Amino acid sequence: MSAFVNVVLVVAVMALVVGRQMRAQRLDSERRFWVLPLILGALALRDPQLIDHRHTALSVTLLACGLVAVLAMGSIWGWTVRLWRAEDGALWARGTRATVAAWAGMLFIRFSIYETGEALHVHQASSALLLSLAVLLLVRSLVVNWRARTLEAPEPAAELR
Repeated sequence: MSAFVNVVLVVAVMALVVGRQMRAQRLDSERRFWVLPLILGALALRDPQLIDHRHTALSVTLLACGLVAVLAMGSIWGWTVRLWRAEDGALWARGTRATVAAWAGMLFIRFSIYETGEALHVHQASSALLLSLAVLLLVRSLVVNWRARTLEAPEPAAELR
């Protein structure tokens, strides 16, 4: 895929995800939350320009730093989501102001890594951004799903006699 298509795809997915996160939504524990990150990751990993072969060590280091950063930011993002159970026992989630701050922090970190690569004259393919987004979404979903499983189930209502 071209760099332009990758960037458009990343922006579209980010807009969709952030928009959905800021609205209360019912969590479906049976949903396959790993499908979108798997698709994005596969698209990124098949790009032969993911690593700048003229600066292999620096390129791999920048990619690794970016992935470690999104692992941390995905975890933070997953912890900023408010989870609650409705009276009917359904599990709901909604992003908070801290969620927006986590996104802003993640964007700042990614921009800083990109600028570091530019200063070192390392070519950074847009597929690195795609791979980072895949890891971010996967980690966030894992954290939210783990937190959702640890929430206490509502006690059954006592039957009136």
